[in-house]
Amino acid sequence: MRRGALLLAGVILALSAPPASAADSSDVTFTNGGVTLHGTVVAPPGGAKLPGLVMVHGSGAHSREDYRDQAEAFARQGIATLIYDKRTEGYSQFERSYSTLADDALAAVEVLRKRPDVDPARVGVWGLSEGGWVAPLAASKSPDVAFVITLGANGVEPSRQQAWAIENQLRRLGMAGSMVRMASWTMMRQLVGGGVFPEAHHDPVPVLKSLRQPVLGLWGAKDVLTPPGEAVRIFQESLAHHTLRVFPDAQHQLRRTTDGYDKLPGYAPGYLELVGTWVHHPPATSSADPPPAQDRPSVALTPLRWYESTWLQLAVLAFLLVAFGFGLGRGARWSGVPGLLTVVGFLAVAVLIQVTTGRGLGPVVAGRPLVWLALQLLSLGAVAAAIGTAVAWWRHRTPRLGVLLAGGVVFVPWAVYWGLLGI
Repeated sequence: MRRGALLLAGVILALSAPPASAADSSDVTFTNGGVTLHGTVVAPPGGAKLPGLVMVHGSGAHSREDYRDQAEAFARQGIATLIYDKRTEGYSQFERSYSTLADDALAAVEVLRKRPDVDPARVGVWGLSEGGWVAPLAASKSPDVAFVITLGANGVEPSRQQAWAIENQLRRLGMAGSMVRMASWTMMRQLVGGGVFPEAHHDPVPVLKSLRQPVLGLWGAKDVLTPPGEAVRIFQESLAHHTLRVFPDAQHQLRRTTDGYDKLPGYAPGYLELVGTWVHHPPATSSADPPPAQDRPSVALTPLRWYESTWLQLAVLAFLLVAFGFGLGRGARWSGVPGLLTVVGFLAVAVLIQVTTGRGLGPVVAGRPLVWLALQLLSLGAVAAAIGTAVAWWRHRTPRLGVLLAGGVVFVPWAVYWGLLGI
């Protein structure tokens, strides 16, 4: 009898519930710093005094459509959600400002606060990944932000997070040793030192410590982009008012996953419902799940020493190309070929790592891509050629051999630094 009554109640609720797509959408525009941004407010029809939520993007190019499914889910729970197209002006792989992105989010907050169906005292921000740095920053800049929600947010600076994530990806592909150290440490430090890694040193901790708004922090235990264990601990230690939750079988975006890399259909069970419940009734006290396990901690990137400076490295590269190229021909017996092929091949591998995060390097043998093994063999050949060139120069003292020998002498520490002569 009891089971039948419950079944009948469930049928009644199902019939009376609005359809899955029941939400009003209205397009909006707003400006920040002379840039006009376009968005959409997704809200339940006929609402009044609704809480509002502005969704802040992860890194890279994003449109409002990337977050529409979540916005509609939040609307079905009585939340007016603003999604917008991410700015392209002033934002690229080599240029971005978290302060500007935070001001974009605050301009969107102002749009929601002015809507007649929204309670202006209950408008907050939601940030994914890079948005986990931006959303708290926006809240720290304005008391108009009532609360903060983050997904896959970091407690460490971007360069440290990126180095950790790159090493994860390369290890997943079966790589180890000097190749991994070069890509996740040496190359990352060069990108930061050369100024081509924007916002590399943004420290989220002072921002988190300044917040007085309630914060809902969410992580997937199998996150391979953000160090989740460290993030949970740092958020717990830094925030005055927090609710921190970890979903066991979820990845960076709280999608269901088996290993942190694949995306199964749907979000982690309970994620969307938790956001809806928390927004309507933020807890008065703080609570946190235990930090998830990490295979290894992230490591802060140290500043470049004088001999590692980007300009010096570029000068060395140019010199090696000239020296080995000049050394080719009569009298040198093509002794510059191994060195020249190594330098050119290394540059190609470096570009592939940046573009494909290691996926374009081909088969891996003994922890190294075949192309890296080939470069290491060429490096040994270049060292042997340098020794032979030294003997030949001692006998003949020609300018061509002298230039080639100088290239070989410079090549050895350069190759050691970049892991080409490493294990």
